[in-house]
Amino acid sequence: MLTEVTATRYVTPLREGGSLPGIVEADDLGTYVMKFTGAGQGRKTLVAEVVCGQLGRRLGLRVPELTGIQLDPVIGLGEPDQEVQELLKASGGLNLGMDYLPGSIGFDPLAYEVDPAEAGRIVWFDALINNVDRSWRNPNMLVWHGDVWLIDHGATMIWHHNWPGAAASAAKPYDASDHVLARFRPDIPAAAAELAPLVTEELLTEVAADVPDEWLVDEPGFATTDALRRAYVEALLPRAASIHARITLGEPTAPRPSRAPGWLTGRPDADEKEAGA
Repeated sequence: MLTEVTATRYVTPLREGGSLPGIVEADDLGTYVMKFTGAGQGRKTLVAEVVCGQLGRRLGLRVPELTGIQLDPVIGLGEPDQEVQELLKASGGLNLGMDYLPGSIGFDPLAYEVDPAEAGRIVWFDALINNVDRSWRNPNMLVWHGDVWLIDHGATMIWHHNWPGAAASAAKPYDASDHVLARFRPDIPAAAAELAPLVTEELLTEVAADVPDEWLVDEPGFATTDALRRAYVEALLPRAASIHARITLGEPTAPRPSRAPGWLTGRPDADEKEAGA
């Protein structure tokens, strides 16, 4: 299970993210980027953050350490920003924290070089978890002390938004043409040979066990939270063995307006425009 701390002070929002994460201080004297259960994307984004973040860390990728953060809504009473105040009030209880990397900067593929081996490991991992949100438009990577760190895995494992179709969805290929690291000639075969054998049933079971019960309850079609955890294992295990053969690296698409749904971007108008298109 995740270690737990208690938030003692809300510092500032991070408005780059659609879910409005914030920087908080906790009773262990640590500083965290906090993602809230009351955000519009819902608790499944937090489940994805835990499953994929913990899996990435276990595979040796650089992902900030994850922590459960207990939040007392009273912290929001002193916030002058009404949006932040409402978010804090709606997020009492257990939320998700990621270790804050002070001084880190956003990854720019034109400013930083990534060797093919590391690029291959990251692209293979993103293919495994079906990460649709690490493109050249939105890298979701940080550079800290000269190393690349992976963040924001809430938009992964799309199949867990529709469990009846999960097996078919998890069997689909992965188009990495727009991946932010596609330009670095990622060595996919080497990554698969190194990482796929590590993704065992035991490892996935341990990773799924880190998801708090309260984020898994009341999922339609599952009698228990353990049954739901098992569904994550059954979706990822066969994908790990074969996804390397179904990764496409073609020409990147031309710049165009984002077609990401409003639940992902945090912009309700995106759904309205899509519906009216």
